[in-house]
This record gives sequence, C-alpha cells and structure tokens, in this order.
Amino acid sequence: MSSKKLKILFVTSEVVPFVKTGGLADVSAALPQMLAEVGHEVRIVVPKYGAVDDRKFKIHEVVRLKDLTVKIGDKDVVFSLKSCFLPGQKVRVQIYFLDNHEYFGSRNSLYMDQNTGKDYPDNDERFILLNLSVFELISKLGWIPDIIHCNEWQTGLIPAYLKTVYKDDPVFSKFKTLFTIHNLAYQGEFPKTVFDKTSLPKSLNTDKGVLRDGKMNFLKAGLMFSDVINTVSETYANEIRTDNELSEGLKPLLAKRKNDLYGIVNGIDTRVWNPEKDNHLPKKYSSKNLEAKLVNKEELAKKFGFKYDEEVPIIGIVSRLYNIKGVDLISEVFPDLMKLNIQMVLLGTGDRKYHTFFEKMSHKYRDKFATYLGFNDELAHLIEGGADIFLMPSRYEPCGLNQMYSLVYGTVPVVRETGGLADTVISFNEKNGEGNGFVFKKYEGKELLKEVKKAVKLYEDKKTWAKIMRNGMKSDFSWNSSAKKYIDLYKKILNSNN
Repeated sequence: MSSKKLKILFVTSEVVPFVKTGGLADVSAALPQMLAEVGHEVRIVVPKYGAVDDRKFKIHEVVRLKDLTVKIGDKDVVFSLKSCFLPGQKVRVQIYFLDNHEYFGSRNSLYMDQNTGKDYPDNDERFILLNLSVFELISKLGWIPDIIHCNEWQTGLIPAYLKTVYKDDPVFSKFKTLFTIHNLAYQGEFPKTVFDKTSLPKSLNTDKGVLRDGKMNFLKAGLMFSDVINTVSETYANEIRTDNELSEGLKPLLAKRKNDLYGIVNGIDTRVWNPEKDNHLPKKYSSKNLEAKLVNKEELAKKFGFKYDEEVPIIGIVSRLYNIKGVDLISEVFPDLMKLNIQMVLLGTGDRKYHTFFEKMSHKYRDKFATYLGFNDELAHLIEGGADIFLMPSRYEPCGLNQMYSLVYGTVPVVRETGGLADTVISFNEKNGEGNGFVFKKYEGKELLKEVKKAVKLYEDKKTWAKIMRNGMKSDFSWNSSAKKYIDLYKKILNSNN
C-alpha cells in the first residue's frame, strides 16, 4: 500500500479563496493542495454560493453533471456541478461546485441570513442536497475515490447514506470515510421532522440513531457511521470523549468510538506566516538574527503610542473577544497585569461588554495598554512579529493557529493547557533548557497571572529568553507534516476490514 496513489474526494462547505467564515476554509484548500503535491489525486466538492465569482475563477459547466435531480423529502431538486481548479497552484486540484440557485446561488452569505442574524431556515435541505450531490457526482463521472473525506456537520449524512441507503450498491459499498471534526460545538441540529427529508431508514429516527435529545443531528450521523473520526489536535480528541463540557452532549458516542478517534494538528500556511519572508513586517528576521525582531518591536510600540524600551516586554493578544477564548480571565486579573513592567496590545472583536471594558482600560492605562477593536491582517502580522510574549488563555481550543504563528515568530506563548495549545506549546524547563513557552492548567485568573509573571521575570535573562525563542522557531507546523499524518490515516482506514 505504501506508494499507492490514493484518490480522495474532499467534501466541505467552504474553501479559500472562494468563500470563508473560519479556519475550515483554510484547511479545505491547504490540505488537498499538499496531498496533491505529494502525488495523490484529490478533488473537492463545495457549494457554489452567490459570492463565488464564475468569471474570476473560470468556473465552467460539465456536460455530464448538468441538470441532475435528487429527492429531498417529496421535493425534486435539480442542480448542476460546475468545475474549476484551485487557483495559483503548481499541482492541479479540481473543484466541483454544487450549483443550485434557490439554495445557494441566490445567497451571498454561507449559513446565516445577514438581515435577521439567524441561520437560514432551510439549512437542513441545503446540506442534505450537498450530501446527496456527492453520490450523483461519483455515479455520473465514474471517478471512484478510495476515501471520502467529510468535514463538519454539513457533510455528516454522507457516511450514514453509505452504510444504509447505498450499502448494497456495488459502486458505493467499497468506499471508506474519514470524518473530521473542526469544532464539535457546531452540530447541525434540526427539528425531528427533518429526518423524513433525509430518506434514511426509519429505524434511525430515535436517540439511539441519528437524533440527539429528540432532534435530528447531522454531526451525530457522521460520527456514528464514518469508518474513522479525527479532530484537529490529539488533546482535543481526548477531551471530547472524556470531558462533559467539551463533549457537547456527544460523550457516550465518542467514548464508544474511542479506538477510531484520532487527532492531527492543522498546519499553518508557511508562505504567509514566516518571519523570514513576511512582507507585512518592517524587518524580516530568523533565529539566526533575533536582534532584527527588535525593529518590529519598536514599530509596534510606535504604532500604539508607547515609549519604546527594549527592556520592557510587549505582550500581544490577537483573539476573538469571547469567554471561550479566556478573555474573562484576562479582564479578571487586568489591574494586576498592569502592575507589571510590561506593555500590552490587543487586537480583536467580539462581545460588546469586552469592547467597552478594553476601551476603558486603554484610557486608564494609556502608557502601557492599547487596543484595536476590529480585524486588521497587517496588524496581526506586526503583533506576531513585534511582541515578545503572546497571550492565549483559551477555555477550549480544538487546534488554534495563533500559538503556532507565535512559536514560528519567536514570540513566546503563554497558554492554557487545552486542545491544540497543549499539543504545540511545551512548558519551558529551566533545568534542562527544553520547552518553548509557558503553560497553566487550571482555568483561573490567578494561574494565568502566575505564568505571565514567570515569563516577564525570565525575559530579564536575555540568554535564556533567546533559547526559548529559538526552541519555538524550530517547530515544523507546515501542512507537509500534517498531510503525511493524514495519508497514514487514510492508509490505516483502507487496510482495516471494518
């Protein structure tokens, strides 16, 4: 099996550069691209929302995939699959866009109605269509993948259809499925009546089947029926099957499937996040010339109106401002943080009460705290490149990217031990000089404060600090290493006889 070229059909609800609401879109472009570059054949299926520009991306019709019909409940739904390639890459990855005006084309936004701020009421039918379209695509094209790689609740019915409706179909019965959870909190829950639209066997219309607490649950269907499940870090994989809060009501099922549950940390885009090539930085640098980083620090201090002082560490925060990100802990110990010899900058948006709080603090402590409430990509790069310490005290974090950017940029992270943070940041050990950051376990303000104080104290010891920075900068978070792990997992799935 070792060098066999695999055929992988990657099904997702968003892909950059076409559409994006979150990290899933980045993964859905980077992983298939990397798999293709190491010799596998990957094709992607994604809905064609109104915001996708046909002309710009040269999206064209495919004669064999035009005007196909599936049944959703009693409704005949007609759709086409159009095609193009992932732009700007040396190895071509083909994309199939699910084209249906009523469900996707007439709306620019992906899941939520911008006018009401609520989910579209027909999200159930929209994503039933996405799941069914995959079977039409395969049978009309005659392209038979080895693995269907499903992502998030929007693709959860695919494994269920394979193991029930299509289980005796000679074309489909051979497929294996991998289901990736990017965030367990999003489950695709709908009223019980939605079950009848799915055409799944009636026996599944219970809480023992694909319902949870009497509601139709797309994610649960994917977790029950996929051959293997993975999520975006090893620690998160353990947390969701053992921790009542993080398992989001699916602990019994995940615990039952623990032998089929894996964790693989996402990669980062090293073309965009690399201090040696980052055009957003006033000065590029590497672990060989750490002093060049100070040019960025000075620029960062200047931008936020601080008096620049090489001896005073700047702590950076780039985050959505919600409790799950640990912002409640930061605000709780804020006056104590301000007693330390530090400067601190924050970039982010979120909960109104935190906007008000940080706005107020930036006036009260204007010589050492500044905030930018909004999103600003260039500033995010400058904070990663110019800060000395990066603070990321999340309550939970399936994978997390900013701690990886920070490590690569020699901006030493202070994190809570959870999910992907626990898998990438290793507490610095003064005795043996190993480790790349500072880690606290208990979700408490005083624990966070203790770790920050430790970091600020060690910052005074320039030699030790440079060692911690270099330890982090050695990390390999490229998609290359994540893709290898996915390939091993695909092969494991194909070699098992379940």
